[in-house]
Amino acid sequence: MLIVTTAPAQDLDRVLDALDPEQRAVAEALRGPVCVLAGAGTGKTRAITHRIAHAVLSGTVPPGQILAVTFTARAAAEMRARLHALGLGASAAGLVQARTFHAAALRQLSYFHPRVIGGPLPRLLESKARLVQIAAGRCRLTVDRVTLRDLTAEVEWAKAMLVPAEGYADAAVKYARRPPLDPSDVARVATAYEEVKSDEGVCDFEDVLLLTAAAIESSADVAGEVRERYRWFVVDEYQDVNPLQQRLLDAWLGDRTDICVVGDASQTIYSFTGATPAYLLDFRRRFPTASVVRLVRDYRSTPEVVTLANRLLAASAERLELIAQQPPGPAPAYAGYPDEPAEAVAVARRCRQLIDSGVTASEIAVLFRTNAQSEIYEQALADADIPYVVRGGERFFDRAEVREAVRLLRGAARSSDSSGPMSMPDAVRHVLATAGWTDEPPPGPGAKRERWDGLAAIVRLAVDVATTDASVDLPGFVALLAERVSAQHPPTVDGVTLASLHAAKGLEWDAVFLVGLVDGTVPIAHATTTVQIDEERRLLYVGVTRARRHISLSWAYARAPGGRASRSPSRFLDGLIDGVPHVERKRPRRAHARCRVCGKPLQAAVDIKLARCSTCPSDIDDALFEQLRTWRKERATAAGKPAFTVFTDATLTAIAEQRPTTRETLLAISGVGPAKFREYGEDVLTLCGNSRK
Repeated sequence: MLIVTTAPAQDLDRVLDALDPEQRAVAEALRGPVCVLAGAGTGKTRAITHRIAHAVLSGTVPPGQILAVTFTARAAAEMRARLHALGLGASAAGLVQARTFHAAALRQLSYFHPRVIGGPLPRLLESKARLVQIAAGRCRLTVDRVTLRDLTAEVEWAKAMLVPAEGYADAAVKYARRPPLDPSDVARVATAYEEVKSDEGVCDFEDVLLLTAAAIESSADVAGEVRERYRWFVVDEYQDVNPLQQRLLDAWLGDRTDICVVGDASQTIYSFTGATPAYLLDFRRRFPTASVVRLVRDYRSTPEVVTLANRLLAASAERLELIAQQPPGPAPAYAGYPDEPAEAVAVARRCRQLIDSGVTASEIAVLFRTNAQSEIYEQALADADIPYVVRGGERFFDRAEVREAVRLLRGAARSSDSSGPMSMPDAVRHVLATAGWTDEPPPGPGAKRERWDGLAAIVRLAVDVATTDASVDLPGFVALLAERVSAQHPPTVDGVTLASLHAAKGLEWDAVFLVGLVDGTVPIAHATTTVQIDEERRLLYVGVTRARRHISLSWAYARAPGGRASRSPSRFLDGLIDGVPHVERKRPRRAHARCRVCGKPLQAAVDIKLARCSTCPSDIDDALFEQLRTWRKERATAAGKPAFTVFTDATLTAIAEQRPTTRETLLAISGVGPAKFREYGEDVLTLCGNSRK
C-alpha cells in the first residue's frame, strides 16, 4: 500500500507565502487540467516547482507519481535543485521525475523494449548527418556540407511532424518549407535514411519517442504500467511541443486530466523544428474545464525594457501584456552605423563602459540573428581586450582544459585527505593551479585567456557552492560537477556572451545588445509568409525580454566600409525609433565615390566597385586577372560552391586594376569585407605582390 504523508502546516505556508497571487493560484490548482500562460520573466519555473512541492507536502500526490517534462537537461536539473531547496528532501525530490521528453522516453523504452519489441534497445545515434549522407549516396545524390546540414534538418522535421516520406512533398508545400533539394529527392533520402539506420542497428532521438508512444498505444500491459507509475504531469515550454512529442504526451496521459501545461505563445520561435503553439492555444478547447492562470508580473526587466517588449508585439492577439515589477532604469538605446565594423566597434566600446561601471562581463550579451554575424564581434571584443564566450560553439564540458580539470579534481577527491585543512574552494584552487589556473588572468585575449576563463569558471562555481552550503567538501563538489556534466549545465564563464537569438532563449543578462537589425536579417530574407514574419518578430521579442536593465538596438547601413548604404533598419522598429532623439531613421547620405582616373562622381554600382567611370580607360593587369580567375576556380571547387561566391568578376577586375598590396588597400575595394579578407586576403595579396615583381 502506498502511504502519503502530509507536511506540517508551516511548511505548506512557507511554500505558498513566497508567491504572488497569480503564482499562488497555479500552486493551489492541484487537480484537473491547468493551463498557465506565463510571460517572460514572470516566474513560471518558481510557480510550477512550488506547485509540485505543494502537491507533495500536502499529501495530494506521491512524489513518485509526478513527471515534470522540460525541453533541456539544464532546465530539468534546475527544477530538481529548486524542489530540493523547497524542503522536499533528497529522497522525495529524487522521486519526482523532472526530465526532458527524450530522457523520460529513453528511460521507459529501455525498460519495455525487450518485452514489447524484443532484444536490447538499438544504440542511440548522436548525429544524423553521417547516415543522411550515406542515404543521399544510395539515392545517387551528391550533397555539399551546407546541403547535408539542411537535408538532415528536413529529415528531422518530417519525423517530428509525423510526416511519412511519401507525404513529405505535400507537407513541404503546406508548411512553406524551403527544402535544399527537390521534395521528391528529400523523400527518397528520408526513406533511405531509415534503411541505413536499420542496417547499422541504431535509432535516433525521434525513434525513441516514436517507439515509446507506440509501445504504450499497442500494449495494454505497458500502458497500464506506465499510467499507474505516472499520474500527475507538468509540461514546461508547452508552446514548443511538436506533434511527435504531443503524441507521446497523449500516450502517457491516456484518458486522465491531471496535467498542467506552461507556456507563452509569444515565445514560439522554433517552428522550423516542428514546434507549434497550437496545443497551448487550443488547450481549453480540448479540456473545457481547465483552469487558466495568466502570469504577467515581470520580475526580470525594468519598466523601460518591458514597455519596449509590449510595444513590439502590440498587434499580436496572443500576447500577454507584461507589467514591470522592477524599479525604473535607463531608456532603450537605438543607433545606426555606417557599416558593420563600425557597429561592432561601438558595441565593444559600450561593453567596456559597462564593465568599467561595475557590470560584470558575464552579465552582458550581444545577440544576433545568424551565427555568421558572430565573427566581427569576436574581433571587436578581442581588439578591446574584453573576454567573451560564444554560446552554441564548443560545449563547456567538452573543452580540453575543462575535461582535464574535472579529471584532476576527481583524482584529488579520491585521496584519503582530499582537502586537509583547506576549505573546499581553496582545495579546488590548489588542484587547478597544476592545470594552469592563477589568481590573475593572463594579459590579452587568445587561447591562454580562454583556457584560464574555463578554469576560473570552475573556481567561481566552487565558491558559489560553498557560500550556499559550507558543508560541501571536495568529493561533494566533484559529485555536483558530475551531475552538471551529465545535464550539460555549465558554470558561468566570465566573458561577454555572443549568441544567436535562438540560443539566447531561456537566458537573461543585465545588459543586452541586439545587433544587425536590418531588413533581410531581422526579419531574415527567406521569411516571406505572414506566419514566418510573425515568428521573426517574436524572435526579436525574445531578444528584448532577455535584458534586465540595459537594452541597445543597432543596425548598419552598409556591410563593409565604403560599401553602398542600401540597408534600412528592421521594419520591426517602425513606431519604436520614430521620434527618438539622435536616431536617423533614413539612410545617411553617402559621400560620392569619385573616379580614380578623371575624378568625377560615380553613380553606377559597377563603376563604384571599379573606382572608375566605365568610359575611362582600364589599366587592368590581364595576367593577374587570369591568375585570380584560376585561383578563384580552385578555391570554389575545393569548397564545393559557385565561383562567384568567392569573388565576383567585377571584384576580380577591380583587384586586377588596382593591384592592392596591403590589408587596407584590399579592404577598400568594394566586395572585399573583413570576413572575405580573413579567408582569402593573404592569397590575393600574394598574387598581387607577385604581379609587381
